[in-house]
Amino acid sequence: MDPIFEISYALDTFYFLMSGVLVMWMAAGFSMLEAGMVRSKNTAEILTKNVALFSIACVMYMLVGYNLMYPGESDGWIPGLSFLLGAENDSAAVAAALTAGEDAPYYSARSDFFFQVVFVATAMSIVSGAVAERMKLWAFLLFAVVFTSVIYPVQGFWKWGGGPLDAAGFLDFAGSGVVHMCGAAAALAGVLLLGSRKGKYGPNGEIQPIPGANMPLATLGTFILWMGWFGFNGGSQLQMGNFENANAVAQIFVNTNMAAAGGVVAALLAVRMFWGKADLTMALNGALAGLVAITAEPLTPSAGVATLIGAAGGVLVVISIITLDRLRIDDPVGAISVHGVVGIFGLIAVTFTNPDATMGAQLYGIAVIFGWTFAASLVVWGILKVILGIRISEEEEYSGADMAECGLEAYPEFTQNR
Repeated sequence: MDPIFEISYALDTFYFLMSGVLVMWMAAGFSMLEAGMVRSKNTAEILTKNVALFSIACVMYMLVGYNLMYPGESDGWIPGLSFLLGAENDSAAVAAALTAGEDAPYYSARSDFFFQVVFVATAMSIVSGAVAERMKLWAFLLFAVVFTSVIYPVQGFWKWGGGPLDAAGFLDFAGSGVVHMCGAAAALAGVLLLGSRKGKYGPNGEIQPIPGANMPLATLGTFILWMGWFGFNGGSQLQMGNFENANAVAQIFVNTNMAAAGGVVAALLAVRMFWGKADLTMALNGALAGLVAITAEPLTPSAGVATLIGAAGGVLVVISIITLDRLRIDDPVGAISVHGVVGIFGLIAVTFTNPDATMGAQLYGIAVIFGWTFAASLVVWGILKVILGIRISEEEEYSGADMAECGLEAYPEFTQNR
């Protein structure tokens, strides 16, 4: 085998793996963000959900989800079904393909699985925050089994697996739709069936703020997510072992960072205009909104345009959070707005900078992904509600999900044993 190809193969594999590690680090970001944004009596439960959903995603995606999403062969909208991981790339077969002038894999097959599995866990993490403080732990985990093994992989196949959305010209570079809007659609279905937290809305339509317990933790979580996003978007370039791809990765990193910064500044200016003061939670969601907005196309914009796209996402997320609250859709962390509403905007914004994008194809992809995920999730949540129940009791909600679901507290009182 050509030594130059071997070096490139090793470099691209290593880059893919390290990008996956950064995306896995986002699980810590979601955990810290959500733990900071909920009340102290629900902290241990939401941390349990996050570590459990990541593990469930890994297992179910290995068993069936990865092959559903990348089946190799398919019949239209229905992907082929197989189980476990296939064989690793064979050096002799790769060498033969290169000799024959055919396309050959340029990174390890296992690195591809690792990179993809942390994406499905990210999508499921979006659901966790939206249903926080009132959902039963085991109902949530059972939904995670179905979502990570079937719901997410099927719509992922339609775009990234070479399915009909890809054939229709729908563009989604790193997952504003496939990951973020998908997770938000599943979250919305759950929230609608679950209802709001007790005391969130008054009998006459009043909106009662329920502040989170730990803003330093939520801020740390946001910075972790910001950092992990460089792997999320940068790794989606798939290669960096040559001049062109190295430059592309650098552009993606810069655009990702600038979009987040634009989102923070715009969100702060928006809340200053609406409320006359800064709001930390809106600033944090502004950063995440900027990141979601640029994820659909982080390569083609200039740094200045990426900043404007992120800024638009930052303003949009503030308006969306306020609007959903007025509609009595209770989302403790703003996940539906950040990942859903801004995810849709990000997919539309692709048409601003990528000449290959068409508005028709983008709207088509949005409708298909949202429609499938919302409908399938609504069915699964509905079945779980009938069979198991999805909401903890009013008494358990008052005392906190930590003791009701986990039997421990994240912030126990200091007691002296006598």
